[in-house]
Amino acid sequence: MIIIGIAGGTGSGKTTVVRKIMDRLPFGEVGIISQDNYYKDSSHVPAEDRQKINFDEPAAFDWDLLLEHLEELKLGHAIEMPTYSYLTCSRNKETIHLEPHDVVVIEGILVLSDPRLRDIMDIKVFVDADGDDRLIRVISRDCIERGRTAQEVIDRYQRVLKPMHLLHIEPAKRYANLIVPEGGNNEVAINMITDYIKSKLNK
Repeated sequence: MIIIGIAGGTGSGKTTVVRKIMDRLPFGEVGIISQDNYYKDSSHVPAEDRQKINFDEPAAFDWDLLLEHLEELKLGHAIEMPTYSYLTCSRNKETIHLEPHDVVVIEGILVLSDPRLRDIMDIKVFVDADGDDRLIRVISRDCIERGRTAQEVIDRYQRVLKPMHLLHIEPAKRYANLIVPEGGNNEVAINMITDYIKSKLNK
């Protein structure tokens, strides 16, 4: 099983890169794992305190479960991937059934930050984007999808997102085999990754 990690800051265009790669491949040939699904469950935390959780540091993720699931997939076993609600800041009861694939793409802000995860990756990709561009995308996304006001998003960006990006996400760039500037607009890089995946699938 080939494992491809795609990291980058919040709003950098990771999801767009993954979507464009998938659009160029036969349906169902590649498994997708979003690191966001592996946030630790916070249902035990009082509701008023959940909004204070720092989702942009390594401690927010259940790394052990993610690694366990990858090992199961490598052994040829299906997994039940958890799902996470940003509205309640807790895990949903629903899971996503994922069968083993020859190629699995793991996408998330910190997928290059854990050495155990890096060690099992065949390709490590970092999606890079200007800080202002990322902020604009985050405001648009969080206001529409997560019910936050623009001011709430800006306050959170200054208080949490930017410091955590500089502390945890940006340093992981040095582990990448491929850095993709301009995110989902970089068709050359997207085609390179797609061609690599196609070559592995053909084998």
